[in-house]
Amino acid sequence: MVARLVIAAPSSGAGKTTVATGLMAAFAGRGLAVSPHKVGPDYIDPGYHALATGRPGRNLDAYMCGTGLIAPLFLHGARGCDLAVVEGVMGLYDGAADQGELASTAQVAKLLKAPVVLVVDASSQSRSVAALVHGFASWDPEVRIGGVILNKVATDRHEHLLREALGESGVPVLGVLRRAPAVATPSRHLGLVPVAERQAAAVEAVAAQAEQVLAGCDMEALLALARSAPPLSAEPWDAHGLWAGVPQGGTGGHNPATGPRTAHEPGRKPVVAVAGGAAFTFSYAEHTELLRAAGAEVVTFDPLRDEALPEGTRGLVVGGGFPEMYGAELSANEPLRKAVAELAAAGAPVAAECAGLLYLARSLDGTPMCGVLDADARMSERLTLGYRDAVAVSDSVLAPAGTRMRGHEFHRTVIEPGAGPLAAWGLRQPERRVEGFVRGGVHASYVHTHWAGAPEVAARFVEHCA
Repeated sequence: MVARLVIAAPSSGAGKTTVATGLMAAFAGRGLAVSPHKVGPDYIDPGYHALATGRPGRNLDAYMCGTGLIAPLFLHGARGCDLAVVEGVMGLYDGAADQGELASTAQVAKLLKAPVVLVVDASSQSRSVAALVHGFASWDPEVRIGGVILNKVATDRHEHLLREALGESGVPVLGVLRRAPAVATPSRHLGLVPVAERQAAAVEAVAAQAEQVLAGCDMEALLALARSAPPLSAEPWDAHGLWAGVPQGGTGGHNPATGPRTAHEPGRKPVVAVAGGAAFTFSYAEHTELLRAAGAEVVTFDPLRDEALPEGTRGLVVGGGFPEMYGAELSANEPLRKAVAELAAAGAPVAAECAGLLYLARSLDGTPMCGVLDADARMSERLTLGYRDAVAVSDSVLAPAGTRMRGHEFHRTVIEPGAGPLAAWGLRQPERRVEGFVRGGVHASYVHTHWAGAPEVAARFVEHCA
């Protein structure tokens, strides 16, 4: 039994992240072990969640991982915790385009049997708030909206009008938050600025969010609501259990019998270097867990500071992030760029997603990068965003040709050419195209994937490393 709340909103911009992070930090400050979660593929919000709770922020994405993995992944993250707080994505009922409720906050709330707290931006309304809340509460009878938190309330008089209107809705008001500049988090071209880039300022913002929540919310009522959630019948996801034949849901269709067959020397694990630091902040915690379960020793390094790859590196994973903000610094680290190029030239497995793709290119906005790929990247005015249904075009260290996977794209850059002679993926929506590069042991693409939905990817990668 895990006490749990889903923090949702009628639309983006209502203050979900501020409220969810503030609640996490406030409950953690009261001595509770709080498990943080985020609906959807977003990498940035979980960084703030981790700062608030001291635990890894974990994503619950029904599109990339499959509906059958939502409860197991949730229970895995919440193991040993007193309370879990799940931040929603977009509006409560918004999901993958043309896929109905798939990957929506509402669907995840139903899969978790979790009560929902609706965060409403009340800044430009009074009595109409009751109609809004009533509509959201009655739209899907399987979604239990247990309360509302009114955000950006102007005055005591404004609060009185809102509470009076909601008194007729049957949905209790569990919090009222005033406008507070101190809790704001700066944004730029892809959303919030990550924690790793703000450090002390991020700590101060999360502390201010906790103070605001404590001052404006009924913490006891929120905790009682969380504890009203019924038990879940699922078993926690376990990376090691995958290869022991433990049945678990997903979209990858993996067979535990074809799990890791690493051929490393007894007692010695192949070292997989994983890029981190301020320029490469986008990663799912389950990726590292799967690599370790498949037999690798995972070592994190910072391309902004480390001039060499970790000793004994046999494989390299460079995930997402903001290399466009650190192009000059990444380029200036010439010893590491050379080491990456030499590792790739030797045929070692290299998995690069989005930011990693840019780092492996010849150049980024005219600044030299690693030169592993015969391609050049630059910033663009156009935002590329959305889920992707992908098919592996070429055999690679991640998957044999023909493997279907689900992922997402999220970037304001372009790379030219967009695909190599051997492409990484064939994408089926929103338009048909090939994308990415397979070259020797390198698999580089704009598409982010979640390996929990296809754990054989991690097993295959480690096999190639060994």
